[in-house]
Amino acid sequence: MSAIPEHHVVGRRTPRVDGEDKLTGRADYTVDHRLEGMLYGYPVPASIAHGTLEALELDAARAMPGVVDILHHGHFPDLHRSPNSMRQGNAVSEVRLPFEDDRIHYHGQYIALVVAETLAQARAAAFRVEARYHRNAGAMTGLAASDDEGEEVGQYTRGEPELAFGIAPVILDATYTMAAESHLQLEPHATLAEWREADQRLIVHESTQGVFYQRNALAHIFDLPPEQVEVISHYIGSGFGNKLFMWPHAVATAAAARLLGRPVKTVLPRQQDMMTTGHRPASRQRIRLGAELDGSLASIQHDSLTETSTIDRYVDACGGATPVAYACDSVATHQRILPVHHGSPCPMRAPGEASGLFALESAIDELAVALDMDPLALRLKNYAHQDPQRGLPWSSKHLDRCLESTAERFGWASRDPGIGNMRDGDEIIGQGMAAATWFAGRQPCAARVTLRADGVFVACGTQDIGTGTYTIVAQTVAELTGVPVARVEVRLGETGLPAGPLSGGSMTTASTLPAVAAAVRDALAALKEVATGPGGSFEGLDPAALDVAAGTLQGDSRQAGFAEILARHRLSDVTGEGSAAPADERQEYSFRSFGAHFVEVRWDPGISRLRVARVVSSIDVGRAINPVAARNQVEGAIVMGIGMALLEGLDYDPRDARLINANVSDYRIPVHADMPEIDVELLDYPDYRFNEFGARGIGEIGLTGIAAAISNAVYHATGKRLRDLPISVEKLMDRT
Repeated sequence: MSAIPEHHVVGRRTPRVDGEDKLTGRADYTVDHRLEGMLYGYPVPASIAHGTLEALELDAARAMPGVVDILHHGHFPDLHRSPNSMRQGNAVSEVRLPFEDDRIHYHGQYIALVVAETLAQARAAAFRVEARYHRNAGAMTGLAASDDEGEEVGQYTRGEPELAFGIAPVILDATYTMAAESHLQLEPHATLAEWREADQRLIVHESTQGVFYQRNALAHIFDLPPEQVEVISHYIGSGFGNKLFMWPHAVATAAAARLLGRPVKTVLPRQQDMMTTGHRPASRQRIRLGAELDGSLASIQHDSLTETSTIDRYVDACGGATPVAYACDSVATHQRILPVHHGSPCPMRAPGEASGLFALESAIDELAVALDMDPLALRLKNYAHQDPQRGLPWSSKHLDRCLESTAERFGWASRDPGIGNMRDGDEIIGQGMAAATWFAGRQPCAARVTLRADGVFVACGTQDIGTGTYTIVAQTVAELTGVPVARVEVRLGETGLPAGPLSGGSMTTASTLPAVAAAVRDALAALKEVATGPGGSFEGLDPAALDVAAGTLQGDSRQAGFAEILARHRLSDVTGEGSAAPADERQEYSFRSFGAHFVEVRWDPGISRLRVARVVSSIDVGRAINPVAARNQVEGAIVMGIGMALLEGLDYDPRDARLINANVSDYRIPVHADMPEIDVELLDYPDYRFNEFGARGIGEIGLTGIAAAISNAVYHATGKRLRDLPISVEKLMDRT
């Protein structure tokens, strides 16, 4: 895989090409779309978490102004279930169809969809729907209230971890827990469905991170050829994973539009969005570490229990990073899941590994205390110079540089390791650190590029979830053609475009840009053939002898602009197609991103105030295509990590599993007053073994490890090792 030798646009700070559209309101989010004759859907949620729906009283709701119809179990089309296959590209977040039967599996489950002429009318009528239930006893309220060990769904072992742990001179055995977390993305889920009877097409505008997965799932459910379903998602107000795959409200909306012969739009209210479209599941993790007196790790054992729902099997693989994090000959991970009566969990930013690294990196810190060893020195002592799980060399790893650079900028050398010894007035200062890692993956992708007289048009079906994909695609085209970024038009987020990947797992950049580059080169090759053909500006020259610079072809002391060549041959444009997919590079190298977080907290026991004062991070993700956007991704992840560590948790009633805090008033998240000083360094070590641009993903890596670094800093300030997230002031003040 050859690298681009010189960069003029890629890797440079570039303003977002869609920034003006977002600032002026021209960016077309799903909720902004209006169609002639459009109706509005409003779901009716179940008010219990475990039982049976016995009856619906609908007369009062049907009599409300503007109500057109109410869909429910007794009034809903007979649809196919989605196969829910990642391999087939039709995975969904909840397999159960809306109103499929009268069983209630979780609080908030849809029991009806009111459709009316206006949103206000649909909402008012939804509140007039009355339901009668049989409430079942014995609701599974969460793993905290259960002694059930769950079902084992995965394990990994190398060496003899139990034996090595048993004979190690220094050991640690600790359990860490995390509350369930809501994605709480800025834009709630929204679906606008339209059936065009003339050509039997279903057109859906959706706030989704995977237009092709939703198209394929809808095609199966409604028994349509995929080419008769179109899903569009031009702009998305973030998703963090809960918009990767389709939820039942989208199916219900499409069914309503078909039944009524009019477009229907459903925008979930915040409460329902938090109840029905996924969350990071609660987890309980036991870490057992064994070490020699010099700090060498002899054994790592990581046992995880995470929640899933009673209707889906979601596995939040907490031990995913554990086998590769440190050099250790004896390692074991076990993953179990426990069905509970909550809505189905789903991927949330850095799924599995964000939770798992909280436990592992907290345990490493505890082991350092037991060894009377500096936590930074312990991590460097057990540095994995190659992938210890696969025995392959890393494609590019600079975690040691991350750790050392961050420690220097943070001032770690001047840290007093004594508990509570560092003070500033009434505040006790705590300092902690943790390593970060996330896998580097790629997906197949295709793209189309059209060279035109007025610039370049590029199209790919992947989505921009707010991270800047429009801009980095434009940068790639500008890099390879010399056409200014301002003259590159980018089209994304439509299933009518060349197939693009899911926008998740930090794989979009590494997947999309090589395909765009291939399409650019194909278009340039076509233009060169025209230019060297009969009557061309370079007639008779070998096309391979032509260079590309600043939107021109150059060769034999001549140059001609793209527009000139097209005009000379009376062509409106020249188009190229390109695709890219992972090859056999994973048989030769292991691919991961790495980083380090150093955190300072301030604890004032007199007023019971705990705050994160500053965070210093270094991240190794290869080359950052647009450094300003990449740094913003890490900064946002750090803020999410503060929420994970100190504030966030979904509260389920321990009596009946109903969700108590499904609103932005009671569900606490960091606000501006909570923001610390954040210093993010992006190392620049392009990973050309991964792709020609040297770029790995950056969305997840910033979140991994941050909660552990905060927890470790809290221990340094207070002497309290709080292993249960979030670390609330109440827990710090508890003297038991």
